[in-house]
Amino acid sequence: MCTSILYNAGDHYFGRNLDLEISFGQEVVVTPRDYQFDFRQIPALSHHYAIIGMALVKDNYPLYFDGANEEGLGMAGLNFDGPAHYFPVEEGKDNVSPFEFIPYVLGQCKNVNEAKELMKNMSLVNINFSDQLQLSPLHWLIADRSGKSIVVESTESGLHVYDNPVNVLTNNPEFPEHMTNLANYQSVSPAEPANQLAPNVDLGTYSRGLGSHMLPGGMDSESRFVKEVFTLQHAPSGKSELENVTNYFHCLHAVEQQDGLDEVAPGQFEYTIYSDSINLSTGSYYYTTYQNNQINAVQMRHVNLNSQDLALFPLQTEQVLHFQN
Repeated sequence: MCTSILYNAGDHYFGRNLDLEISFGQEVVVTPRDYQFDFRQIPALSHHYAIIGMALVKDNYPLYFDGANEEGLGMAGLNFDGPAHYFPVEEGKDNVSPFEFIPYVLGQCKNVNEAKELMKNMSLVNINFSDQLQLSPLHWLIADRSGKSIVVESTESGLHVYDNPVNVLTNNPEFPEHMTNLANYQSVSPAEPANQLAPNVDLGTYSRGLGSHMLPGGMDSESRFVKEVFTLQHAPSGKSELENVTNYFHCLHAVEQQDGLDEVAPGQFEYTIYSDSINLSTGSYYYTTYQNNQINAVQMRHVNLNSQDLALFPLQTEQVLHFQN
């Protein structure tokens, strides 16, 4: 399970929590402009926009979980088990496997509108990376530095692209159902509530924060969607990159999953393996891991972007303590 957001505060910060019970050996990967992306059913991209993001590199191919390109378009794939459906190859369509989807879009598109245009004739097809690496059931959040985002879902009824006015995505159910469910929480507020129950009775309050009393707090995807929409909508805007990056991670960490609380199999617990953020204007990539909540950074523009070779940055997973005496 996962949560992805676009935080608009001066610049635009895109990223996600990756919530799973196992790690895949992922690392920060910069794909330069001249690395060749080979696709199974469509022509290769031998020259494209540079990409930075979190990926598992297999056979020198970056399998991106999420990332952004040098033009400021970001994309993240989140678990969508159940509704997700991939199709057989169809003649006349742009047949793209889901493991190719992120580089296919980020390699060619500058913004959300260009991504929408690229997907008009696209079909997400059921082609695995290998026998050992099967496709994951996913849907995607795509965002750009205009502050807009869209959701892409491939279900049995076809490929659907939805404008996303709240800039949040979690997992099931399908995106329109998430938006409908938000109506149940319209009264949630950072402010203290007015006494509408018994206006003529002096009801003393026992706590601060009662305006958010009905806000859900479970690990499930629908609860995380509601809580993250509330958190993001009321997040402050900082006056510097440091303030905004700090605010961004507070937003994501509001719905992080702690180990031991979400049992997905006997003795196995899902937890937030990493949280990341990409400044869509500068290409700076920030991340924390479950073991190390210091914010680490990789700068895309400090890498040779005209190379043909991937640049790999292993995750810093050892906690750093700052001793003051």
